[in-house]
Amino acid sequence: MSGQEPSDERLTDLVHDAAAAPSMHNAQPWRFRYVRRSRTFEMRADFERAMPRSDPRTRGLHIGCGAALLNLRVAVAHGGWHPETRLLHDPSDPALLASVRLTAPGIGENGLGALYPAIHERHSSRFPFDDTEIPDAVREALSEAARREGAELTFPASWHLQEVLEMVREAEARNLTDRGSDQDLAEWTRIDAPSANMTDDGVPEYAFGPRKRGGKAPMRDFAGPRHVAGRDAADFEESPQVVLVSTCHDRPEDWLRAGQAMERVLLLATLEGLSSSFATQPLEWTDLRWPLRDPVSGTGYTQMLLRLGYGPKGPRTPRRPVAEVLDIRP
Repeated sequence: MSGQEPSDERLTDLVHDAAAAPSMHNAQPWRFRYVRRSRTFEMRADFERAMPRSDPRTRGLHIGCGAALLNLRVAVAHGGWHPETRLLHDPSDPALLASVRLTAPGIGENGLGALYPAIHERHSSRFPFDDTEIPDAVREALSEAARREGAELTFPASWHLQEVLEMVREAEARNLTDRGSDQDLAEWTRIDAPSANMTDDGVPEYAFGPRKRGGKAPMRDFAGPRHVAGRDAADFEESPQVVLVSTCHDRPEDWLRAGQAMERVLLLATLEGLSSSFATQPLEWTDLRWPLRDPVSGTGYTQMLLRLGYGPKGPRTPRRPVAEVLDIRP
């Protein structure tokens, strides 16, 4: 297949796979352009889907785009090509984020194609997990997955874990009373959408999960201050297993690396039978983000906070039609 020019149908399938990536509030802030002459995908940010109140620097937007970029690389590798990837931080064209050129199969992609079955199985799960510990071998494999994408994965423990959980609770409390955070939440949540077919983006109420009645899991309440009729409450895990994704620097290209590392970790976690969700609340507050970093080294920039564990798989959430995000050029 690597020697063939992909058909429009095949290109649509590749972008369908890429767009299965997670993004902040499921805003899906990406666009793709395929140039047949060079057999290259260009990935561009859709800044109309930015969140100026919760994500003023567009760090979260870049991380979501990085996750979609990783999915595209996985799908391309699975299809029999080598995804020659460049990160393109160009100050004169800030929307252009990366390119992926389809070349003959080669070495250096470290088994990306093997992750393909997880792309459409990975869904955020905002339900309680059990207290089964993630085995050390799985933890190490997840850490190695992040390292392959230029990021570090840390499992906070002991007092550091308690500090992280306390910062999540503090951020969640702030968000409930912060007008800007509430506006973003109201814009990107869908209380009147009973199924994924009713909308193209955002977080529908069926994916909110139950209200947290007890436990320490770092959960965001997507309902905010609004009442959702018929929503259940549940006890969550007392000893949540969370991980921090961090990078050495804090530039747009580092945010893209963090997004790729995050998605590579999530796809591998899915294949290992783990469920996952996000806890981005403290990352939205400058004074809370900095203390999340590794207390041993005291260096690095935390880019994402994930909750992992064994529990129910989350439901499928809406996706924009590929026709809205893919442009094919000669």
